[in-house]
Amino acid sequence: MNKNKYLHDGDARLSDTGLILFAHGSRNAAWRKPFDRLLKNVRRNGTPNAVLAFGEFMQPGLLEAAQTLAAAGVKRAVIVPLFLGGGLHVRGDLPKLAAEARARAIAGIIPGVILQPSGVFAVIRAQEAGCVYIKAS
Repeated sequence: MNKNKYLHDGDARLSDTGLILFAHGSRNAAWRKPFDRLLKNVRRNGTPNAVLAFGEFMQPGLLEAAQTLAAAGVKRAVIVPLFLGGGLHVRGDLPKLAAEARARAIAGIIPGVILQPSGVFAVIRAQEAGCVYIKAS
C-alpha cells in the first residue's frame, strides 16, 4: 500500500514513474550501506520504482539503472544526485550520463533535486521517521 496520502495506489502516473538515486561510488563495499538503507526506506514509503545508480567504482551505472526501470515499464524517471555538493560529477558527468540514459533507456529522464551537505543522512532520518517527501521552498 502506498503510504503517501497525496498519491494513490494504481495511479498511472506512479506505476510508470521511477526514481534513480545517483551516488558517486567507492572501491569500499561498505561505503554503499547508507545508500542501500535510503533505497529501502524510499521503496517502503511509497516509491517502489526506485533504484540506486553509481557514477564510478560500483554497479549499476546510471544507464544500467535506467534500463532496469525501463524493463519494469517505467516511462519517466527523476534522477536525485546524492552528493554533498554540486561539483564536477553533478554538473559535468551527470548531464552526460543522463543524456545517454535518455537516448538508450527512458526518454522521460530528468535530473532532480541536488541534496547539499548532510542531505543524504537527513533524507535517511526523515524516511525512517515516516516522511515520504521533503519539500524545499
